Amino acid sequence: MLSILTRNLPEKLTDWDVIVVGSGIGGLVTATQLAAKGAQVLVLERYLIPGGSAGYFERAGYHFDVGASMIFGFGTQGTTNLLTRALAAVGQTLETFPDLVQVHYHLPAGRSIRVHRDYETFLSELATQFPDSAAGLRQFYDECWQVFRCLNSMELLSLEEPRYLLRVFAQRPGSCLGLVKYLPQNVGDVARRYIRDPEVLSFIDLECYIWSVVPALQTPMINAGMVFSDRHYGGINYPKGGVGQIAAKLVAGLESHGGQIRYRSRVTRILTEAGRAVGVQLATGEVFRARRIVSNATRWDTFGDLLPEIPPREVRWRRRYQLSPSFLSLHLGVAAEVLPPDTDCHHVLLEDWAEMETPEATLFVSIPTLLDPSLAPAGRHIVHAFTPSWLADWQGLSPQDYAAEKQAAAGRIIARLDRLWPGLAEAIDHQEVGTPRTHRRFLGRRDGTYGPIPRYRLPGLLTMPFNRTAVPGLYCVGDSTFPGQGLNAVAFSGFACAHRIAVDLGYR
Repeated sequence: MLSILTRNLPEKLTDWDVIVVGSGIGGLVTATQLAAKGAQVLVLERYLIPGGSAGYFERAGYHFDVGASMIFGFGTQGTTNLLTRALAAVGQTLETFPDLVQVHYHLPAGRSIRVHRDYETFLSELATQFPDSAAGLRQFYDECWQVFRCLNSMELLSLEEPRYLLRVFAQRPGSCLGLVKYLPQNVGDVARRYIRDPEVLSFIDLECYIWSVVPALQTPMINAGMVFSDRHYGGINYPKGGVGQIAAKLVAGLESHGGQIRYRSRVTRILTEAGRAVGVQLATGEVFRARRIVSNATRWDTFGDLLPEIPPREVRWRRRYQLSPSFLSLHLGVAAEVLPPDTDCHHVLLEDWAEMETPEATLFVSIPTLLDPSLAPAGRHIVHAFTPSWLADWQGLSPQDYAAEKQAAAGRIIARLDRLWPGLAEAIDHQEVGTPRTHRRFLGRRDGTYGPIPRYRLPGLLTMPFNRTAVPGLYCVGDSTFPGQGLNAVAFSGFACAHRIAVDLGYR
């Protein structure tokens, strides 16, 4: 039996229906959905502001996003616009700027491909680059649309709630059967039905890698159906004021519905009695108790750290999944004139297909001030460049060596950016470098990871856990739960978690 001694702990301070550990987007969506139903919810956040990797920081007049700024979920139609729906549930709205090109790829052999919001324009560009595979590419992306139409036709809630499943099946039997068909499939298997050219398959790998951090054969088809189609349906939309506004608005909605959030409140233990989660203890020794506990930490941080014992179910899960890499991040302030007027907001640079998964090979670039100039001083732009990097490569360095390696890594990134936009290196007036150690410190995530990735080829999403855990009363939410990484995906996890808890607590 899983247990932790609770005698001699400080007397409880208050009672809550639900305590959420961490204020990432998954945790905040869970909290706001429950508060909107009348539950008493407390969110405990270790840092100064909410959002986690969807947070922000300010330096020298620049408003930098911590993580990626390629945001799905702000559409106005269907059911997959989960960020719009999460905000609306607590009376909030957020103005956004549409991004007409999801990403501009700069590829080996000088290839340049733009993923246009308009689907036919995108396919036309692919046909120009890969004429012999044009028909196969259309068939592949059209099949992704089949997955998306199934998802977008039903309310997305907890797959652990039988009555919901029965209701949805009665309403949308075809969509449900379609999703069941794709649940065990990976993108690479589907792509290979239509595409034979190795370079085109490498492009599909990169299309997956930029959000799943694994190639197509390890990327679930359900997730790809959402990402590859919603960019043309709801589109990519950047929040006015920066990505951090999503969390800020959710917090405002939480508080307006009677919920609370406490900052500088680092949870060090999840408390159990008779094997059931009943509360949490902070680093200060304070104890808070609740009927249900939700961990928005990774599963590695939840089981083994916040709870000292690892259930057999989690042990099995860890045999299938490993920590994804963290990122080396470079936040730059540059003179606006160094970027041509037709520059796109999001870019991916890769010089060698064979190196895609090698640290620092795939470079992501975001220039959010092209959409929202208010984030930077007049006449300046933000260039946020980031690339996968492992914590192990940054360990064991002296302070002097660590600082030197940070600058060397920044120099390597700037050199690549300068080849794309000549003169950029001389146009920099502000620079911030973050390593996996930085992400671990400020986000409180094991090794600075951005979520789990498969250790080997798995059957789609069949092995990804849902929100309930082996410990009664304890739920997980976020990128360590179905359906995985990405803001819209963790919002889905939040909707599902809140739904399951609401049913368990008797809320409607």
